[in-house]
Parts: sequence; C-alpha cells; structure tokens
Amino acid sequence: MGRQETIARSVVQAITNSDHIRRRSSNPLSSILALFSVFFSLYQLVLLKIRPADFANLRRKHWDLEDNAYIDSFRPGENGDGEQEGLNSIGDMGFSGSTFYSTADQKYLVKSVPRHNEHSFFRNDLLTPYVQYMATHPRSLLVRICDFLGASGASIGRILRVAPSHHIVMENIMYGRGGAKKRGEVEWEHWDLKPTSYFYPERDIADGALTSDATKNQLADEFHDKIILTQKQADDFFASLESDTQLLAEHNAVDYSLFLVRMEAEGKSSRQITDTGMEPGSSSAGTGENSMVPTDPPAAPPSPPSWRTGVPSPDGKHVFRAAILDFFWAKHKLQPRFMTLLITLWNLCIHPHGHMSITTTPDEYRERFLNMCRGIVEIKKE
Repeated sequence: MGRQETIARSVVQAITNSDHIRRRSSNPLSSILALFSVFFSLYQLVLLKIRPADFANLRRKHWDLEDNAYIDSFRPGENGDGEQEGLNSIGDMGFSGSTFYSTADQKYLVKSVPRHNEHSFFRNDLLTPYVQYMATHPRSLLVRICDFLGASGASIGRILRVAPSHHIVMENIMYGRGGAKKRGEVEWEHWDLKPTSYFYPERDIADGALTSDATKNQLADEFHDKIILTQKQADDFFASLESDTQLLAEHNAVDYSLFLVRMEAEGKSSRQITDTGMEPGSSSAGTGENSMVPTDPPAAPPSPPSWRTGVPSPDGKHVFRAAILDFFWAKHKLQPRFMTLLITLWNLCIHPHGHMSITTTPDEYRERFLNMCRGIVEIKKE
C-alpha cells in the first residue's frame, strides 16, 4: 500500500473508530507486537480526535448532521458508486505541503496540517473561539470543520515527518461537481483568492525568473470578473465577511483566502434556483449530486440560498458559492515571527518590497482582504 493510501486509511480509522491497534488485547505478546508495528510505521499513524465533543455538538445541534450519516461518508464500499476506499487522494496542493482527500460521496474533504505552528495555533488559540462562533453564526463563511485529528504516541513516521501528524475534516464547497460532470453540465469554475498586492518572492524577485511556472501557479488566483448580486445579497455577503474576518483578526490570523465557485445557471437549473432557494415541487430539489443546490447537511442549515449551497445572480446567468479557508497562520507563532524578521531585513538591506501576506499585521491583512472582496462584487439595481 502506498503512502497516500496508508495515510487515508489512518484517517478513516480515526473517524470510524475501527483501528484495531487501539483495541485492547488479552494477549501480552500481541500488544507488544502491535506497539512495535505502530512505532516503526512510516505512514500508518494512530490518529485520535481532538475535542470530539465540541465538533460533535456542532455537527448534531447546529448543522443537523447525524453521526451515522457522517461516518457513512468515510466507510469503504458503502457509498453505492463502486469505490473501495473511504477516501480518495486528490493530491498535494500549495506551499504548506498539505495533502487533500475527498470522501467517495464528495461531501467532505480531509486536509493535512503538517506545520506545527498551524495545527498548534488552531488547537491552542482558535479552536474554542471557532466552535463558539460557528454555533452562533449559522451564515458564517468560515469553512465548516467537522473534526480535527492528531497523532497519538511516537512513531518513526512522525519523528521523520514523512506523514502528517494532524488533519482537519471539512465540508466540500465543491460538493455536487461530480454529478454535474456526469450530467454533461458546464465545468464549474473556482478561484482561491487572496490580496495580490503583497510581496510574493516567487513572483516579485527578478520578475519571477528564478522560480518555475508550476511554483508561481500555486500562488493566489485572480478573479478578472464580477460577482453580480442584488443589494440585499451584497449586504448579507459583506456582513458575513466583516464578522468572520473580525474573529480572525482578533486571534492574529493572516493569509486566509476566499474560495469562490461559479456555476453556469442555464436551462433547467436556472429556472429552479430563485432568490428564495429551490422552487417548491422542483424535481431536483433533493440532495447532493442530484441537484446544483445541496439541501442536506452540513451545507444546510440554513436553508438555501446560502453561500455554501449557492447564491443565484439576479441576471440568471450564474450561481456562486464561497467560503473562507486556510485561517491557520498566526502572527504570534514562532515560524511566522521568524519569517517577519527575514522580510523586514530584506526590505531594509536589499530591496524595499513591503510585507508578504504572511508577515503583515492581522488588521492590515483584513482590510486588504475585505477590499479585494468588495472589488469583485457588482450590485445590480432592481
């Protein structure tokens, strides 16, 4: 079994509580052999849920997500589509070294959080405020995190860092894309948006000549268009952004992004999606892959339309989804402080480029982020 498959299986075992290593054995020799197997494993880490009661409370009481339905998404071969694994690898993405997996039903993504400064920030600083905030802000654009997993005990793989020690399980804002492909619909577009006016060494040193195009392609996307919204839709959007980013700024988070999805809303789908959600009696107002707008947890509640189910543009051309992602980089952690020092010295001694998105202040990043979001919205007068 390869690295990706082994890591995926560790995650599935943690979610479904099926890890035989954690089961007590009456045979001392079997227990000793199991401990040796865990210690010398490169990729098969024993993962445990961190603060499981808090995330279970969010799932059950605020996102109407039943435990059995949640766990079923991770069970191999039980999703009706011939998949034999509980998670499917979708590759390494970004500079953080994170790996991504999708459940076979595409409802959830698993993202590894390998950097100590990121997973320690979420666990020690942001987790409690996040849980409290998400319980009281149902229309928040912060991505819904359903579980947080961390490695337990020592192992060769953990010491050598060849396998990520922490993972988050989150909603998949692209849920339904697979069904749209099967129906022959236009491919969904998506962008990972951050303010691009910051100093990006990969792009700005020697005009990007020192790095490959593949590396530069991993930088933040640019959206060269507009999100067409009514005044009410725009007001709701900006209110959520203001509130969400205020929480992040208060806890020193920077470098988060707006993940934007745009779907064509023509023909059958455009007639069914209105400013109040799905029309009553719509044949596709069901669940998940059978509809452009999911109406099942954790996407709903609240009822559609929302930015996680799909907000229709008033011109009838598109449906948009959006979520705030990657809010794990905090200015007060050791690695960010070291990076801030390096960029400060660079600006003083070599060339004044200004701060990077990971070394600026939380308030300044929030201001630029909100300005970026306002700049991509166009309000259609009614």
